[in-house]
Amino acid sequence: MYAGFDYGTSNCAVGITRTQVEGSGVELLPLEQGSSFMPSTLYSLERELISEAVGLAMPDGLEKESYIQLRSGFLAQAQRIRRDEGIGDHERTLYVGNEAINQYLSFPGQGYFVKSPKSYLGASGLRPEFISFFEDLVTAMMQQIKRRAEQSLGDSISHTVIGRPVNFQGLNAEQSNRQAIDILTVSARRAGFKSVEFLYEPLAAGLDFEARLNQDKTVLVVDVGGGTTDCAMVRMGPGHRNNQDRTRDFLGHSGERVGGNDLDILLAGKQLMPLFGMQSKLKNGLPLPTQVFWDAVSTNDVGAQANFNSKKTTLHLEQLRLDSAEPNYIDRFIDLRNAKQNHHVVRSAEQCKVALSDSEQHAVDLSYIEAGLGCDITRQQFSEAIDRPLNKMAALMDEAMQQAGCQPDLVYLTGGSGKSLDIRNMVANKVGNIPLIDGDHFGSVAAGLTVWARKLFQ
Repeated sequence: MYAGFDYGTSNCAVGITRTQVEGSGVELLPLEQGSSFMPSTLYSLERELISEAVGLAMPDGLEKESYIQLRSGFLAQAQRIRRDEGIGDHERTLYVGNEAINQYLSFPGQGYFVKSPKSYLGASGLRPEFISFFEDLVTAMMQQIKRRAEQSLGDSISHTVIGRPVNFQGLNAEQSNRQAIDILTVSARRAGFKSVEFLYEPLAAGLDFEARLNQDKTVLVVDVGGGTTDCAMVRMGPGHRNNQDRTRDFLGHSGERVGGNDLDILLAGKQLMPLFGMQSKLKNGLPLPTQVFWDAVSTNDVGAQANFNSKKTTLHLEQLRLDSAEPNYIDRFIDLRNAKQNHHVVRSAEQCKVALSDSEQHAVDLSYIEAGLGCDITRQQFSEAIDRPLNKMAALMDEAMQQAGCQPDLVYLTGGSGKSLDIRNMVANKVGNIPLIDGDHFGSVAAGLTVWARKLFQ
């Protein structure tokens, strides 16, 4: 059986077709409590137990034997941790999706929590041990997703097409993309997929939309996800969709690591971090340095998180407290750091972003950090906070159209972050009188990947 696999920055989804008839509907499989969309999150009781979970879930065979030899040191550490922490052999140690979020929110100062691991895969300068760790992190998630999809389907899935952004990172794009694709390929095979192919996510979203066109059109697909924004100019419609080779139909594409997560981070930094001292003063009247506050909320940046959790930052915050004119703010920030609640703060910013699509003002409640802590944020404040990433998204639209050398007949807006009122208004203002159509913001990529999988594997 084949499937389309959207291993997204914010959510994961798996699509299949139950018949071999061209044009038949795509079905997204339930992955979690009846939902076809599972948040891209993982929580483990201890970081080292992730490798152990991967090895245990792999079927017996040469692949597993090779993995056990490759990870022998990590697996030995996992056994020591089980003994030292009193974790039983059959005690559950790994959670994904909403279960992972719930574990983190319940025990924020314990365990190992990661949101949007896809954001890390193309990071520059990763040492081999970090690449190995990300392979295990992604494999653990893929194993769980594949198992759940197969349980829903009642059949095994051996072939898949996985979506990929145009660029995983802005810097050293070619090397970054190769590194990320290598990690995803290794992980998918260890998760049990026999054949793995990749397709640009905006093209996948366009293929899903194409099935509904009754006339040929040149379409600008704007896919704004959690981690990246990707644009593609595509000729599509009845005269194109049956072509096995679509190379000539793909007129231009662009992409950058800017998406919904960046909006959450900017909102958290500019509107919530002041509650922790970001805009307070030193005793000499100068403003506090801000980098440590941005590191706290940059939860999609490997380097920033390493800096935030380092011993160097511990010493830096101790000195800031001594030098601050308002040390109570720094005390609050240190409490946040010790309890590992920086992910929770960014989640609160994300919830505020969603709420501001329907209201002019939203009250952000941070009482999980300190009783009575919170603030009101207006839609105008949110719009001002996210001005820079919106400009980057607009530039990506320009780049795709310039490559194509033509204007689109219509614009297809998709991706979970495309639901944001500010992003939709930016796209509408950018394209003027060109018709703007909203897609299935969460399911279009998975559906398009499934359409492509049918072409490749049936």
